[in-house]
Amino acid sequence: MDSILIENLVSPITLAFLLGILATLIRSDLEIPEPVIRIFAIFLLFSIGLQGGRELATADLGNIGGAIAVTGAAVILIPLIAFIVGRYVIGLSIVNAAGVAALYGSVSSVTFVVARSYGDSMGTPMEGYITGLVALMELGILVALFYGRLALSRAEGQSGAPLSAILMETLRGRGLLLLGGGLIIGAASGEANFERIEPFFVDLFRGVLVLFLLEMGMTAGRHLKEFAKVGGRMLAFGIIMPMLNGFIITGLATFAGLPMGSAFVLGAVAASASYIDAPAAVRATFPDANPSIYLTASLGITFPFMVLAGVPIVWQMARFWQGL
Repeated sequence: MDSILIENLVSPITLAFLLGILATLIRSDLEIPEPVIRIFAIFLLFSIGLQGGRELATADLGNIGGAIAVTGAAVILIPLIAFIVGRYVIGLSIVNAAGVAALYGSVSSVTFVVARSYGDSMGTPMEGYITGLVALMELGILVALFYGRLALSRAEGQSGAPLSAILMETLRGRGLLLLGGGLIIGAASGEANFERIEPFFVDLFRGVLVLFLLEMGMTAGRHLKEFAKVGGRMLAFGIIMPMLNGFIITGLATFAGLPMGSAFVLGAVAASASYIDAPAAVRATFPDANPSIYLTASLGITFPFMVLAGVPIVWQMARFWQGL
């Protein structure tokens, strides 16, 4: 797992984010025009939706009602807990709390790969349908953004606004429209049709993401003082929150009848935080949210912790719930 951590810490995605911070700190004249950033965000969100829909279409999710129920609980509860803690314990603004909730309500594909490999090495492999459930957990991004919209409407004195109106306002936002629409299109298109657009939406994804993370790093660098104000609390959040999520989901998965390997991987994924998929949605929906808070917590704290220590701890949690 150390090699995986090192490989990802020196990946172009991570280094581009750090370069963006450096560019701001040395007051470089590097600048990415706002219209270009919007194009990047549109491309990334739509591509994430399409790829997620493709995975769902090929996943065998039949006769696993209990596992789907656990996934649904994770999608609703994890963003809610993260938002409440971010807002009322750490003291973040509504948009920053929503950004944190979106990243921690989403999942890390790298952590998923690490957990799956760890489970295999421990003789507790997951069942195949878990891959489809992991794709479903990306819906936590949408739920977190809805919570943010709801909180903003209340803060702006619209306490009487019906939930249906707030939901429609959220769905009309470009972030949710692109993610949700892409999910449906990807699932309905079929493999043959998807292969025709794969060179554009899959092969170019990482390259565009590197440029997007470069801009996110520049934005984060401009707001590092704000992160310093909550740095200690975010450090604790970035470690405690994943462990809480992992403990809850491995327990729910066990009670739902999932075997050890599947309960473990699902719990480890629930304990992860996204630094690839969710930031684009947050940037599109809440542009005032500070990436130096939500992205630094996810990429700088939770990701290395999960790879080095979190995944084995969640495995032990699963053993506890399974009575092993």
